[in-house]
Amino acid sequence: GAAGKLLDDLLESVGLSRDSIYIANILKCRPPQNRDPLPDEMDACLPYLRELVKLMRPQIIVCMGRIAAQRLISPDFKVTKEHGIFYEKAGCLIMGTFHPAFLLRDPRKKGDCFEDFLKLQDKIKELNIEI
Repeated sequence: GAAGKLLDDLLESVGLSRDSIYIANILKCRPPQNRDPLPDEMDACLPYLRELVKLMRPQIIVCMGRIAAQRLISPDFKVTKEHGIFYEKAGCLIMGTFHPAFLLRDPRKKGDCFEDFLKLQDKIKELNIEI
């Protein structure tokens, strides 16, 4: 949909494509009416995501949106204030930024998100990660 197209555009703007990254979700299925996932729903799916991360051993994880960032970075993560900042957890760098669906509702934040993707691009170069 439109959010996926926007994500593709953001990735392309920094020389990435969906073929060069792995996309995962906190949940393995969409909640009814696309509502925010409930804590017990996330708890049920998180072990799968943790095992996936353990197997893939990514150097960088980008949390797209508040829900993912609050679950993987900090429960009190404020995406409007802390986006674009890299945190280290268990040898992996994690950054939170805006979810593409949110950007469609508030296009004023697209510039901030683009800046976050430029920081991601710089971090990939700094760490000499081959994509």
